[in-house]
Amino acid sequence: MTPDRSERDGVRARFLAVGASAAADALDEFGLTDQGVHPGLSALSGERPAGWAFTVAGAMTPYEGTGDPAKMRACAEIGAGEVSVWAGNGEGVCYFGELIALGMAGRGSVGALVDGGVRDLRQLRAHGFPVFGRYRSPVQSIGRWRVTGAQRPVRVRGATTRWVTVRPGDFVLADEDGALIVPGPRIDRVLARAEELTRAEDGVREAILGGMSLQECLDAFGHV
Repeated sequence: MTPDRSERDGVRARFLAVGASAAADALDEFGLTDQGVHPGLSALSGERPAGWAFTVAGAMTPYEGTGDPAKMRACAEIGAGEVSVWAGNGEGVCYFGELIALGMAGRGSVGALVDGGVRDLRQLRAHGFPVFGRYRSPVQSIGRWRVTGAQRPVRVRGATTRWVTVRPGDFVLADEDGALIVPGPRIDRVLARAEELTRAEDGVREAILGGMSLQECLDAFGHV
């Protein structure tokens, strides 16, 4: 059963509370060891993107005309609590900018993960829209790069493997430590384990601040 809006908001808030590092440790424990996104994709605007993946695929290809209808359709289909994930091996051109962000935000989107170019950073930052991107570029995509489809599996550059596959309904979590992808069927278990790990880390932190040595904490709590 698809969770309702309040349930999705609750899951997002819980993921943001534990953060990407605890989620990454939980993924490792479940044998999902290659879910980290390449560190070259970093924060460009806003705070931390966190939400269900809405995938957008594209390709570098010359074309005639003054716009990309497929891109506009994708922008109109995203839903509340979703993070758009842009993929397509583009180089040097912008996939994503202010007006796309505003259109998606108006439909409830909560961020973007762009394995490509972003522009309009001053405006994006003024709006506070969360974007992780691979590079910045003022060069528009029209006539150079176009959307080839949406809501199908895409690949973004990985941290420990060349590519990470992102499927519609996976969970995108990005913060100061980087970005990762939680496979949709594992969201509940990964989140619950990440919360357990976070509570354990909180205990170690409190003990250290209370005067215990790191070795004493490791002896008492084990590795965290």
